[in-house]
Amino acid sequence: MKLKINITKREGKIIAIAIIAGLFFGWLFFHGTVKSGSDASKEINGHKHEEEKGTVWTCSMHPQIRMDKPGKCPICAMDLIPIEGSGGDEQAVSLDEIQMTEAAMKIADIQTMTVHKGYPGKEVYMLGKVKADERNISELTARFGGRIEKLYVNFTGQDVRKGEKLATIYSPALVTAQKELLEAIEYKQSNPEFYNAIRSKLKLWDLTAEQIDNIEKKGETQNYFDVLSPVSGTVTKRHVAHGDYLKEGSALFQVVDLNRVWILFEAYESDLPWIKTGDKVDFTVRPIPGKTFSSKAIFIDPVIDPQTRIARVRIEIDNRELLLKPEMFADGIIYSEIAGNRKDLLVPKTAILWTGRRAIVYVKIPDRRQPSFVYREIQLGPEAGEFYVVKAGLDEGEEIAVNGVFKIDATAQLAGKPSMMNPEGGKISTGHDHGGMDMGNGSGSVEGHSARQEMDQSKKETEISKKFRKQLIDVYAAYLEMKNAFVASDAKQAGQMADLVKNRLNAVNMGLLAGDAHMEWMQYLEHLNNALEKITGTTDIGEQRKAFAEYNLAFYKVMKNIGLSDGTVYYQYCPMADGDKGAYWFSNLKEIKNPYFGEAMLKCGETRETFNY
Repeated sequence: MKLKINITKREGKIIAIAIIAGLFFGWLFFHGTVKSGSDASKEINGHKHEEEKGTVWTCSMHPQIRMDKPGKCPICAMDLIPIEGSGGDEQAVSLDEIQMTEAAMKIADIQTMTVHKGYPGKEVYMLGKVKADERNISELTARFGGRIEKLYVNFTGQDVRKGEKLATIYSPALVTAQKELLEAIEYKQSNPEFYNAIRSKLKLWDLTAEQIDNIEKKGETQNYFDVLSPVSGTVTKRHVAHGDYLKEGSALFQVVDLNRVWILFEAYESDLPWIKTGDKVDFTVRPIPGKTFSSKAIFIDPVIDPQTRIARVRIEIDNRELLLKPEMFADGIIYSEIAGNRKDLLVPKTAILWTGRRAIVYVKIPDRRQPSFVYREIQLGPEAGEFYVVKAGLDEGEEIAVNGVFKIDATAQLAGKPSMMNPEGGKISTGHDHGGMDMGNGSGSVEGHSARQEMDQSKKETEISKKFRKQLIDVYAAYLEMKNAFVASDAKQAGQMADLVKNRLNAVNMGLLAGDAHMEWMQYLEHLNNALEKITGTTDIGEQRKAFAEYNLAFYKVMKNIGLSDGTVYYQYCPMADGDKGAYWFSNLKEIKNPYFGEAMLKCGETRETFNY
């Protein structure tokens, strides 16, 4: 059954007006009373505008970006979005900052400390030798010509006492002088000047007054005269043999008094600010293990040897028991505070990343909801034990990372921010097509990779396979052969060993790495191969050593971020290498053997860092 409703035109108009009126009053009831005045002016399509004062804006693809106003992401050009709940509590973050969560800080074992001033102290280790006191060395020479008739000292090392016979000499000139003396006796009263002149002549020839008196008493000449030792000591050199003919001034013997000796230590110029006269020196000598000798520094060379870049530090010590013998090696230690006894700003060695030319720390930004760090280059002063003195670049009270610094730097590098190897920041070139990204021929780049900067560190460690680390031991073994070739200054051998290192590098199975560890290895591999090609491409040892310095900077990152499966590695430094810029190398021995100068400056250098795997 259909219901038919007939509505007139007039009734239709009334119904339409009623519907419109109902809609209008309903809108007033539900909307007009909720927002009013300035609040209503901020309502657009039922949503409050997000652009409030203090809102922080970020990129959905690059969360490290923090801006105080909307716009485009500086990395990928996507529209920025507001951070929920940021209100006015979050500060805008600089593009150079590296942010990490508290959880990521704990997993990466990143620790910080506040920089303070203190009295810098240092243990200075020096290598030295026992030497004779130069003031107690007597060189005996012939005062008159003649022939050696008899020797009483037949070997070096023989001890003699003052006045003891050393040799007997026959001298025709001395016989003639005796005859003149016997003739002059007749004129002793009438011409005493002539008589005294003859006696003085004999005295100048080293005859004693007693010997001269005996000649006068006997009234006859002596054909043979004894040479007597003027000092007590040890004969260290014998210049004559039985039957030798001598001229006036000829060397006979060297006699040294060894009851008091010197120890001459070698101090590198970088250690000199820590050494002053009066400092206590403890030392040992290798032939007498377990015994420690002590004395004080009494003299420091005023000039530095231009070849070895060292100055000698001298101590004196009593040696009546003759335990210390010239040319014995001595190992000395001075614990000293820097000259001036003033407070200086100190930072621990673990906080510093070295590039050979620059020293870098990561400074924690205060008042951040999430821990944030920023790259900072600083100027260092002398080494102070486990610390360095800071000359410029840091202020007292600033907080810096002291552990896990390399992990922060790796994050900064992947993010294209200023870092140790890339102080200007920017793109990261890997030279390898990886994961569908355009990186062919080394011209591509990975931008904004810091979206992973807070990646779980334990996951990253699993990506660095133990098998991969074992393969690096073969690379390191070849590296040591290359380093030894530079120590020997053998350009040909260095080139051959560099070729071996390159072959072993490229034989490493990078498929054992996954994710970011794989990407980082590709970056290291490019730098390493470039340096090795420079070494193999020339026979100029100087150019090879420059490339060797480049290789070590890249290899340092491998050792820090990947490492070996076992062993101890010493990271050593020479301040004079690479045109006085300073350069590093790796060694399996703590003993310094400089590959940049070889025998010319073999001991120049120091261990800056030790890796234990």
